[in-house]
This record gives sequence, C-alpha cells and structure tokens, in this order.
Amino acid sequence: MKLADRVNKIQPSPTLAIDAKAKALKAQGVDVVGFGAGEPDFDTPANIKDAAKKAIDAGFTKYTPVGGTDELKDAIIAKMKRDHGLEYSRDEISVACGAKHSLYNISQALIQEGDEVIIPAPYWVSYPDQVVLAGGTPVFIETDETTEFKITPEQLEKAITSKTKALLLNSPCNPTGSSYTIDELKAIGRVCLKHDFLIISDDIYERLVYDGLKFANIAQVTPELQPRTILVNGVSKTYAMTGWRIGYACGPKELMGAITKMQSQSTSNPTSIAQKAAVEALNGPQDAVAAMVVEFEKRRTYIVERLNAIPGVTCFKSTGAFYVFPNFSTVYGKSFNGKKINNSTEFAAYLLEEAKVALVPGVAFGADKYARLSYAISMENIKKGVDRIEAAIKNLI
Repeated sequence: MKLADRVNKIQPSPTLAIDAKAKALKAQGVDVVGFGAGEPDFDTPANIKDAAKKAIDAGFTKYTPVGGTDELKDAIIAKMKRDHGLEYSRDEISVACGAKHSLYNISQALIQEGDEVIIPAPYWVSYPDQVVLAGGTPVFIETDETTEFKITPEQLEKAITSKTKALLLNSPCNPTGSSYTIDELKAIGRVCLKHDFLIISDDIYERLVYDGLKFANIAQVTPELQPRTILVNGVSKTYAMTGWRIGYACGPKELMGAITKMQSQSTSNPTSIAQKAAVEALNGPQDAVAAMVVEFEKRRTYIVERLNAIPGVTCFKSTGAFYVFPNFSTVYGKSFNGKKINNSTEFAAYLLEEAKVALVPGVAFGADKYARLSYAISMENIKKGVDRIEAAIKNLI
C-alpha cells in the first residue's frame, strides 16, 4: 500500500505518545510518574457535568449547525466582551472539536504553497506540522530562558518576508509557561501594524496565569489589529474539559466562514452535548477555575524551586499554563552503565527506563537542551517524580 506523501512529512504527537507509553506501563503495574500529559488532573466542575446530563435527558443529541450552536456562540461573544472588551458577531465565530481542531481548520483554510508562518520556538508540537500539512513553511524565531522564551520586536522584524502569511503567538506558552506582558504585546503589535499578515493568537491557557500577571492578547492591546487577528481558545484547560473537545476561533467573517466550510467536510458539528456543557462553563460560576489556579501556582512554585536546586539544572519560573521547561543540557555527554546520553530524547528515555519518570524531550518543541514537565498532577507525584529525577542525574558519570 502506498500512502500519501503528506503522511511522511509529519510525526505523531510526541506529547500524546509519551503519555500513552506512561499509561501503558502503569497498566502493567509499573509505578511511573507521568509528567507528560497536558491536561488538568481535576475533575470537570459539577455544574458543567450537570448541564451535559440535562442535555441528554432533554434529547439534545442530534446534529447542530457545523460551526456551533447560536447559544454557544452567544456565550463566546459574551465572554470576549466581558474578559477582553472585544466585540464579535456570530458569523465571526466558529466552534470546533477542540482548539487543536480550530488551529488545523485555520491552517487548511488560510495557508497554501509558498506561504510562510512565523512561529516562536520553543513551540507547541502541532504548530509546524499543521503548517506543513497545509503546504506552508514554518519560520522559527529562536528564544531561550535568557529572554524568558519570548521574541523581541527586532527578531520579528527580521523574520518577516514578502511570503509571510501569519504570525502564530501562544501566551501563556506550551511548553515554556512563558507569558507576554501587555507592554511586550504592544511592542510586537507595532511591528505587525507595519506589515500585511494575519496574527493567530492561541489563548487556550489564558486563565492559568500566576504571580498577579494580567492576561491580554494582541487584539485587546492593539485594537487596530483585531480585523486581522484570529483568537483561538477553548474550554479544555480552564475547565478541566480536555475530553469534551470544544474549541473555538474568533476572527474575520470571511475566514470563519471558510473554516466552517472545511469542517463541514471533516467532522461536521462538535458534539451537541459538549456544546451545552461549554455554554455552562462560560456562563456559569467560575469558582472552580480560581481554585485550580491557586493549586497550580503552588505546584509551579514547588517544582521550579526543586528543579533549580538540582546541580547543573536550570529552570525558568513559568508565569502561566501548567508546564515547566528546565534546561538539562549539562547532563548530555554523561553516561549510565556505559551508555552515553547525547540529547533530550536519550535523556527522556533514560528517565523512563531507569527512574520510571515520563517527561517530553525538548526536541519535540524545537529546543533540544530542554524537557517539558507538566505539573497538572498531584503534589505527591510531583515530589516523588522530582526526587527520582534528582537521583537519576546523580547516577550519571
């Protein structure tokens, strides 16, 4: 059987692969601490689950409009006005089967051969592959912990060419947990205003910010850019609803119509019941979210302090999401039982085999010196996992 060439241009999601391997070992009775999964360990709040149950009992189990129900679109419109002061109409919103699906739809509707998409690195693993699948070319801007993993206006200016179709911003960022301030976004916005391209803003972690940081997106701080900005969001991370698969995009009417058209030939509508649950998530009480944020911040503080205390390891203090991205490169070149560790992939394999700790190698995010650890797991497991990492590093010679 000859498969399509596009299959060979991409890799399976490494974050999901690591999580699956850790779960498989756990199923075999192996005590594995899994730092791989990008999903909250909290349960979906009861009011949201109740809304879904009511939808089932009411028989709301049929097809809905492809791009989402009017009720959910209205909840998104209200959320955007309430949280960001941004005005949208129903035809400027498209609901999909998760924020990843929204991003995929955008790439398919927007990008074609010859187009370039600027992506700050480290980046979420799916960004480049989605661009490649659409026929475009990812253009990376490299960052590291010395700049808090954030691009500068000067870097952006240098990366822009006549082929630039879009800039993809993710703040707070997966995998680094870094977040742009309002002033930093304004500075990037000034560069964007000088050029004709779209901005795709992945805001999926917007509610998960710490240290008193105030979230903002580029359309909010530079209103002139709203007509060519696409905001991508969803309920997965904020409301512990990863399995419900509801994401959405807000942007220009023409593009929202195009991505809905694309979706009509792939998944059709998002799950009807999950849409009802998402309405309750956006419109209902937010107390559970606040409680999750408090717990995540405690875990973040602990894991950063512990990792920085390990000789040779440095870890940027993330300001959002639920990830840390420590630099483990000082262990490269060291060995265990005669086997040398040369990169993040081999280091991750060593930790899984010898320490029973699963994390995602940084090379998957375009940064081989690092590895991503999710602290969306219990404090008990964080402590146990970091203890094992520390011991495993000490065992290297």
